[in-house]
Amino acid sequence: MIIGIDIGATTTKAISIEKGSLTRKVKIKASDAVTAATGAFGKIVLENKIDIGQIESIRITGAGAAKIQQDIFGIPTSRINEITAIGTGGMFLSGMDNIIIANIGTGTVIIEAGREKISHFGGSGVGGGTIIGLAKKLLPTAEFSGIVKLAQTGNVGQVDLLLEDIMDSSMSFLNRETTVANFGKMSDNASHEDIAMGIINMVYQVIGTLSVFAARAKNIGQVIVTGNGSGNRLGQKVLADITGMYGIEFIYPADAEYTTAVGAGLA
Repeated sequence: MIIGIDIGATTTKAISIEKGSLTRKVKIKASDAVTAATGAFGKIVLENKIDIGQIESIRITGAGAAKIQQDIFGIPTSRINEITAIGTGGMFLSGMDNIIIANIGTGTVIIEAGREKISHFGGSGVGGGTIIGLAKKLLPTAEFSGIVKLAQTGNVGQVDLLLEDIMDSSMSFLNRETTVANFGKMSDNASHEDIAMGIINMVYQVIGTLSVFAARAKNIGQVIVTGNGSGNRLGQKVLADITGMYGIEFIYPADAEYTTAVGAGLA
């Protein structure tokens, strides 16, 4: 058995790999890398009653991995490059290779992954951290679940300048509801719900557009979406609208938020 641990900026995930299959998964929140790694390891072992003697090795990756310089509880512990982990995990969970992966965490990283090579295509500082940070100043809650709940009834047309605001018809492949400028309208009557939707819309439009550019540059028709931000239903709807415009499909594999930990365990 191999334990893969992804020590993120806000959330740490641990998984177990046995005979090439994902068998268990847990996640915790901790700001200190050592606390996060040992806490996630302890949680997966204790909750699943794993005999430590069955564990061959621990493989760690993510933002906090460099701070772990020794074996964890005497078990051989190695550090896996995060780009390699995302690419490996993305291919495993999607069952595909020759892919573009948009991994949405605190920020967003875009990976080109194939059996012969995994490389960092690019990325953006826009991601889940952007949503939380803006919410702290603009909304009554900075809890992600609370932001999403507000956004569910929000009207993005109250905050974004849309094509219909400046033109009487569609333009090229853009329909009249297409955003011309995020937060470019910002009505005095905009509610917290409208602002929450505007924040989510902006973040996922940036991620989606960058992903489309990457996919088109490599002549690939799909983007695999992974990381903590992959399961956001409102974000998925924004990406679906981008598919409608550009024809690039966004795919959400099962257990996508654990992609990096899975890739560490398999690398």
